[in-house]
Amino acid sequence: MTNKLNKVIILGTAHPFRGGLAAYNERLAKAFSDRGINTEIVTFTTQYPSFLFPGKTQFTDQPSPIGYKITRLLSSINPFSWIKTGFYIRKQKPDLIITKYWLPFMGPAFGTVAAIAGFRRETIRLSILDNVIPHEHRPGDKFFTKYFIHFTDAFIAMSDSVLHDLKTFTKRKPALFNPHPLYDHYGNPKSKEDACKIIGVDPNFNYLLFFGFIRDYKGLDILLDAMAMVGPKKPKLKLIVAGEFYNNSEPYLQQIKNLQIDDYIVLKTDFISDDKVADYFSAADVIVQPYKTATQSGVTQIAYHFEKPMIVTNVGGLPEIVPHMKTGLVSEPSSKAIASAINTFYDLPSNYFEKGLAEEKKKYSWDRMLDSILSIILQLNKSKNEQ
Repeated sequence: MTNKLNKVIILGTAHPFRGGLAAYNERLAKAFSDRGINTEIVTFTTQYPSFLFPGKTQFTDQPSPIGYKITRLLSSINPFSWIKTGFYIRKQKPDLIITKYWLPFMGPAFGTVAAIAGFRRETIRLSILDNVIPHEHRPGDKFFTKYFIHFTDAFIAMSDSVLHDLKTFTKRKPALFNPHPLYDHYGNPKSKEDACKIIGVDPNFNYLLFFGFIRDYKGLDILLDAMAMVGPKKPKLKLIVAGEFYNNSEPYLQQIKNLQIDDYIVLKTDFISDDKVADYFSAADVIVQPYKTATQSGVTQIAYHFEKPMIVTNVGGLPEIVPHMKTGLVSEPSSKAIASAINTFYDLPSNYFEKGLAEEKKKYSWDRMLDSILSIILQLNKSKNEQ
């Protein structure tokens, strides 16, 4: 192994698949390519069986990114493809394999690929961890994760809480914390007036934004209860819910009806494509993440890119990334506390968080992530040399 990287392969979600995982892997590939490193993403033929996928479609209609190669080989449910993918990657003789790990369901596929592809002593196997212990537990989670970790050499956790969880599986392999870099590929901010016109809302209102796939742990129900407390006292305030339901939508729709808050809610519950993200963030005053559990969230890094303040709950890694009263407000995960945070936000001057956001976002560069990866490589090389 050397400290110089000539060939990097990223294993995981990428075009034609959509969503935050694909966006992350593609942006990471661009960061390597920008440094002149030969980079390839090996992605799925089948990511999830259609009956297991909670959304409308797994695929994007956006054009494929340029600047690096994307190869579709891996089926998460076909062990023969795991072997084929492993030998394909081994044949490429990469210096580094990076796997973005978010779900134990992927552990058998990723672990098997890593075992075969990493047979070469010169190849380092690194995982960037979204989660080690998932938000929604399923049988086999610990076994699948343990299997994957066994065939991985080093780890970068995107929150301290994930780094702590990793220690329940391994304490001897190199691991460090590096926060989620900015999602800076969604274009530039727009004027509120233009953004509101595009998404079809009145620019004379104030808007909270709940953004991203809607799942139980993200606490939309808590936020709806908070809106019932705040809305009648702030008739010019509305909540935009922008993102696709990944759970049954009916309980949320019934909740809105029961609370009689239809006038305060704007539902945009289709998948939000990359070219529309700037519109929603530019229309909003503040991004609200009322999560019941969390490790970290890519939504915060979109907010930082657009320099939008946030209201987040005091769970997982969210308070690490959103310093209270500097880039937003940290609340307990209850409707009363979130309602209070919303009121506090609008009591502050409109530019209160501008300086803090501009300063804090500097921490979340892709260069910093690449430097962390190189640091891990140095640790592994030093350990090898000492053996």
